[in-house]
Amino acid sequence: MADNTSPGGTAAGTPSVAVLGTGIMGAAMARNLAGAGLDVRAWNRTRAKAEPLAADGVRVMDTPAEAVDGADAVLTMLLDGPAALDALRQARGALRPGLLWLQMGTVGVDGLAPLAAFAAEHRLDLVDAPVLGTRLPAEKGRLTVLAAGPEEIRAAAERIFGIVGSRTVWVGDDAAGGAASRLKLVVNSWVLTVIGGVGESLALAEGLGADPRAFLDVIAGGTLDLPYLRTKAEMVLSGTYPASFTVDAAGKDARLITEAARQAGVRTDLMPAVAERLRRASAAGHGGEDGAAAYFASFTG
Repeated sequence: MADNTSPGGTAAGTPSVAVLGTGIMGAAMARNLAGAGLDVRAWNRTRAKAEPLAADGVRVMDTPAEAVDGADAVLTMLLDGPAALDALRQARGALRPGLLWLQMGTVGVDGLAPLAAFAAEHRLDLVDAPVLGTRLPAEKGRLTVLAAGPEEIRAAAERIFGIVGSRTVWVGDDAAGGAASRLKLVVNSWVLTVIGGVGESLALAEGLGADPRAFLDVIAGGTLDLPYLRTKAEMVLSGTYPASFTVDAAGKDARLITEAARQAGVRTDLMPAVAERLRRASAAGHGGEDGAAAYFASFTG
């Protein structure tokens, strides 16, 4: 009988994707890709966090090299640039020239440069593609992808983007140029401003003895209202913080934004303050909770 499998052991014609990093976002992406019929191999530094994906048809691997071996594409969804670079270095022996690398984490401007250099050294087809969205959009495959990469590899990238997201915005032809990562920092500066503002407003209401729900009623339906504010406010008011964008991840992004602004000669006053609020919330034990838990920074030293 003829061998009808690819080098990675999958049926011929079935695209294979290695997902490196199965946190909140990476796990949802892996499930959606497997649900769409792709062969998905997943790796996470803590294997136990990846194990539940096996029930969704994802093959959980012990090392990045095992996940990448024979894959058509590798998708990295790791905390930061150094983590993504470390994973690819561990997979070095399984990499092949022309392998599509979708870098989808928020790594910032400085974090992208070493990744682009590594891709060039190993002749990988890099697409810088950070995403907008949190847990629920990720689970529903409704993320927005901000992408930068050459025209000739976009069709292959969009096959994957179309499964994990509902919209792809191409912002440049050169992944190494950082257009996508720079735009992601701009968007996240607004996201973090909202998170910080919600927490401070509700904390102020508590401190002044005002009804926090009266605050929400006053702005309801007007130009000051927005769905993201409502989502974060309800977490604070209910006292539950299921993580979709953790305090620690948000703090990392706030630091990336602050540093990128400094290098660009832009003075930012809000981001350093938000970063400090997130630091205090993390120090108080809320690092793994949703970023809305930055609320607690108003009551810590």
